[in-house]
Amino acid sequence: MPALNTLLEAVTHFASIENCHEFMIRLRWSDGVVKCPNCGSNRVQYLPNAKVYKCYEKHSRQKFSLKVGTIFEDSPLGLEKRLPSLWLITTCKNGISLWEVHRAIGVSQKTAWFMLHRIRLAMQDEGHGGKLGGTVEVDETYIGGKARNMHKGRKERAMGGKGGGVTGKIRVQGMLQRGGKVRATVIENSKLITLLPNVWKNVEKGSEVQTDEAQANEVLQADYDHEVVNHAIEYVRDNAHTNGLENFWSRLKRSLHGTYVSVESYHLFRYVDEQAFRFNNRGPMRDGDRFTYVMRKIVGKRLTYAELTGKEAETAPLDAEGVIA
Repeated sequence: MPALNTLLEAVTHFASIENCHEFMIRLRWSDGVVKCPNCGSNRVQYLPNAKVYKCYEKHSRQKFSLKVGTIFEDSPLGLEKRLPSLWLITTCKNGISLWEVHRAIGVSQKTAWFMLHRIRLAMQDEGHGGKLGGTVEVDETYIGGKARNMHKGRKERAMGGKGGGVTGKIRVQGMLQRGGKVRATVIENSKLITLLPNVWKNVEKGSEVQTDEAQANEVLQADYDHEVVNHAIEYVRDNAHTNGLENFWSRLKRSLHGTYVSVESYHLFRYVDEQAFRFNNRGPMRDGDRFTYVMRKIVGKRLTYAELTGKEAETAPLDAEGVIA
């Protein structure tokens, strides 16, 4: 496959279904030999009329497409539309809205929404990079609209009829290795019992951890070289600050407020994962390399529409005691 560096090159190249197939084959099987995703046999043949492969081993699902076993499985949408969409979401700094995808490639808004969430699944960090170390910034932020801008009914739902400030907003905890990668997680609350285990899980003990003056951060001194910056007085003291994470929060909120505009709370973690991927793979990595890297992560992952919309539990079969089977 020729090196692709621009959107125009990607759209032109993937307009050919043959090029899409060649790319997917090289992506999934480094030797270029297609193998059955069900049994692993290479005794397969391409059926050009049906545009699928057939495995000649004896098992139930002999016919398969190149999308089987990936985030694209069970989707009638062709690769010539899916691959340029994946290019867009991985290379646009602030993401791309479903409306833009809907207009750009000629699919319904529902299809664009589902497709983008499947791509976000591939962008998730599998957590194989080990723990963060060195100097690590730890901070939390709050996602949500300002109460004074909300409709009365929505304000009451968000705030439970009382409170203000951060009431009704969603909390996100982040950890950034200075000069390295960021990890961000949607959390239920800002209590110590929630924050501390996340730090233990993601940051190597003995590292230098830098936080703001939040009281919950005081106990970090037992396991880490803890530096505190009191934002009421200063934002930087020598080399102690959380400005790297503030940069990430700014990028995240810019995409949420400017591109996606309205994000439901139960889907927020997907947008956080998307922005974390983009932040961690910025810099010298070219658009074509970033696109290929995400494509290598589509195998072995699955997201159904029922699961995405929360209807999977409603339609799942129940056993004799009424428990989901």
